[in-house]
Amino acid sequence: MPRRILEGNVVSDKMDKTVTVLVERRYKHPMYNKIVKRSDRFAAHDETNACQMGDRVQIQECRPISKRKTWTVISGAASAAKKEAAKKTTAPKADVKTEAPKADSKKPAAKAAAKTTSKKKDDKK
Repeated sequence: MPRRILEGNVVSDKMDKTVTVLVERRYKHPMYNKIVKRSDRFAAHDETNACQMGDRVQIQECRPISKRKTWTVISGAASAAKKEAAKKTTAPKADVKTEAPKADSKKPAAKAAAKTTSKKKDDKK
């Protein structure tokens, strides 16, 4: 018998080597002819702890690993690892740090201008 493959979103990664995956399915109600969404949560084995909350993953049926865990993450963990690698390869934001002091230098000038305008108003009274 072939192993089932499902796709869903990781909703919890708090356990060690385990993620909770929410799988939604849509079907047409037999009596009301309306499209209905149903969801199931599966505990899936994630050997490398690569999956994080919000990742889209595929899980595959496997032999029972524990009482609740009978699924294994087969894809999506690689994409999570790619995201981490992309974050590490991005250059540090040095430009933002150099712009920050320039913005601060404008603030005192604006305050000084506000003080001079308030004195003019007081003179007219």
